[in-house]
This record gives sequence, structure tokens and C-alpha cells, in this order.
Amino acid sequence: MASQYSQSAQPPLSEWLWKSFGPTAFWECTKACPPLFFRHMFYTPIRIVGYEYLRNSFVQSSDHSLPFYSKAVIGGISGAIAQVIASPADLIKVRMQADGRMVSQGFQPRYSGLFDALNKIVRAEGFLGLWRGVSANVQRAYLVNMGELACYDHAKRFIIEKRICNDNIYAHTLSSIVSGLSATALSCPADVVKTRMMNQAAGAENKVKYRNSYDCLVKTVRIEGLRALWKGFFPTWARLGPWQFVFWVSYEKFRWNAGLQSF
Repeated sequence: MASQYSQSAQPPLSEWLWKSFGPTAFWECTKACPPLFFRHMFYTPIRIVGYEYLRNSFVQSSDHSLPFYSKAVIGGISGAIAQVIASPADLIKVRMQADGRMVSQGFQPRYSGLFDALNKIVRAEGFLGLWRGVSANVQRAYLVNMGELACYDHAKRFIIEKRICNDNIYAHTLSSIVSGLSATALSCPADVVKTRMMNQAAGAENKVKYRNSYDCLVKTVRIEGLRALWKGFFPTWARLGPWQFVFWVSYEKFRWNAGLQSF
């Protein structure tokens, strides 16, 4: 395999940044902060509230004693719904992050900001172009939330029931570690596919590199091998791990201060 990635086999953005510039290069992604914040305004509340509502609809007791597979399905559905709504902001985020590669090669970035990206994508690809790659996006969200929501919920119940520790910051920390590892392992293949699908802009005669997420999956494995689906695992875990810890510990504390029951 050539040392340089070809156009048809670009690495995930996280891997490219890590290999090219090291940990400090992730500041290159700060241009994507506005669409990132905009996305999470919708994505995070919908998936969290949706999961809790669906979970509580199937169980009446306070111990949330659903089997893990039920929690996994509920977490996946909640994440998928939230991702469909937040997909335009996610597309803009991926495109603006990918502009860093163009700048490093001496080219001008495609977009100057969130609204400029929104305007150019709609004019070039139509309104539905904002949902380009939505199928891969939803598949990833389904897997991520199986790991994040279901694994956190189930791990915390296990820790409390086995008296490893009480329902406190220690239980929340241990559960968030399990959640981060599970979410990373489950989401990496879909993340590779999602990034490649969303980062491809329509070219001449409206042609694209990948017809759909399955086509992208097959071409990636055929060209780069099965291990390519887990490219960027450690950079992804370096992002998801701290996020899971900060989110779950702070969210549980917020619920406690608000007089709400533990998640």
C-alpha cells in the first residue's frame, strides 16, 4: 500500500490530524465549534430525554431492571431520531473540519463560517443536500448510543447492585469509562463510513464517490482491509472518553441538584 492515502482511501479526520500534527492539531477543528454547539443543542437533549422516556415506558419500578438488549435498542432508537434532526449541523461540522486538510495543502478553505457553509451547500446541492450521508450518520448514532446510553445505564445498575460503590461520583465515573470504551468500539466502523460519506461533495455531473453507506463500507474493506474500519480508534477514544466522564458526572450532579432521580 502506498504511504500516501489516495483520494478513494482517505483516513478518518481524527487519524489524519493525529498523524500529521500530533495532539495539538485538534485545535484545527475549532472552526467547527459553532455547528458543533448548534448540533448538540438538539442532539443531546433529544437522545437523553428520549432514552429515559422510552425506558421508563417499559418499566415501572425505580431500579430500571430492563435487560441489556432492551436498553440497547432503546438507546439506538433515541440516538437515531436525534441524529436525523441534527444531521445538517453535523454535515457542516464535518465539511468545515475537512477544510483543514485543504489549508494544509495550500488551498483556500471552501467555507468561511457556519452560515456560509449552509448557504453554499443548499445552493450547490439543494436543501436535501443538508442530509447527505444521513443513513450512515443514523447508523453511527444508533451504535454510539447503544454504547453511551445503554452501557452507561446498565454498568451503573451493575455497580450499585453488586455494592461496588453507592450511586455517587465513583459509580458515575466507572460507568462513564465503560460507556466511553463501548461507544468507541461500536461506533468506529460507522464513523469511518459516515465521515467519508458526508465529506464527499457532488462533483461534475453530480457524481459522487460512494453511492450509499454500504457501497462505502465495501470499498473501504476491499481497498484497505477490515482493520480500516477501526482507524482512529485511540484518537476517537481520547475524544469520547473524557466527554463521557465530563458529561455523565456533571449531568448526574445537575439532576441531583435539581431534585431529580438519578439517571
